[in-house]
Amino acid sequence: MEISDQDRAERSVKALLQDDAATQGLGMQVLAVEPGFTRLKMCVTQHMLNGFSTCHGGYIFTLGDSAFGVACNSFNQMAVASSASIEFLAPAYLNDELIAEANVQSQGRKTGLYDVVITNQNNKTIALFRGRSHRIGKPLFDESEPAQ
Repeated sequence: MEISDQDRAERSVKALLQDDAATQGLGMQVLAVEPGFTRLKMCVTQHMLNGFSTCHGGYIFTLGDSAFGVACNSFNQMAVASSASIEFLAPAYLNDELIAEANVQSQGRKTGLYDVVITNQNNKTIALFRGRSHRIGKPLFDESEPAQ
């Protein structure tokens, strides 16, 4: 039975994140997913702060990377990062709610390009993340099996 693109995206994300200790450990939540798109949320906690009392850039990068990973794996094709970069535009602070929206810019048979915009609860842009993906030729789940 053929499944819809939206069902494929939702089931792909579920399969991807079930064992993703990094994303879960940082308390990230998936707010929305569509084929080639996702919106993730992460709250800045005390242990994420650097010596300037702002969110350490590595955590912001990790949020962007997780959103990128969800978006590029939403087609039920295992994909890994081949490169990624980030531009930090403004600081994030304790208790800020960061939202990362990832969008596919280009997706070929093997490689893809994804942009992620990270904003805070006031819709201020905190960072711009860009990732390149490489599909490794395996599905995340068997589409012939019913959803659980």
